[in-house]
Amino acid sequence: MKTARTAPLLTLACLASAMAIGRPVSYAGGWTVIGESDRQSSSALLHYTPSPHMSLGFKTEINRDTDFAIYSVHPTLLAKRWFGADYQGNLYFYGGIGMASGIYNNFGSDQMAIYGGVMADWETRSLFVGYRNRYLEAGDYAGQFMQAFRAGFAPYEGDSGDLHTWLMLEIDHRPSDPNSVTATPLVRLFKGPLLVEAGYNLTVHQPLFNFTYRF
Repeated sequence: MKTARTAPLLTLACLASAMAIGRPVSYAGGWTVIGESDRQSSSALLHYTPSPHMSLGFKTEINRDTDFAIYSVHPTLLAKRWFGADYQGNLYFYGGIGMASGIYNNFGSDQMAIYGGVMADWETRSLFVGYRNRYLEAGDYAGQFMQAFRAGFAPYEGDSGDLHTWLMLEIDHRPSDPNSVTATPLVRLFKGPLLVEAGYNLTVHQPLFNFTYRF
């Protein structure tokens, strides 16, 4: 009977531990560094989590298509979290405000940049679905909307401290891009405080690489 009662608690504990590393809001007092590179841009974010419901960081993003960079303050709010016996769901709102500047051969003037979006996910120890979107307004540099949907599964269920593996497919939609809808298969690996994702966009033939390290 004791084993039957504790099994759901152990499942939930493993799930919460495995999911925490990939979240944009960490535990209170934690620092996280996130690097992302996709078909259009590369970025680096360092954020601090002062409470379990929000994080605040500084983000640098380079848009490779039109040669401009954004330097912004980046807050994220955990709006809602759902727990079940074997699942967890999350809803986040995030945004940023800062400066957009031309780089490389783009000699445009500095202009204000502002963006905002929503992230949501639902996950068990073996299934994952997620969605995110963002609208960016950066003066003459950009007025962009994007959204992406992910679904994936874990080929095995690891315990806390194990190497976890996920196989995923991301569908990316950017209405202003000539290739507005693209598909990227990817693999996610994480162990301890480090998460790494690597994939390849089959539509525009660009690599995807993301990492998260939680201090």
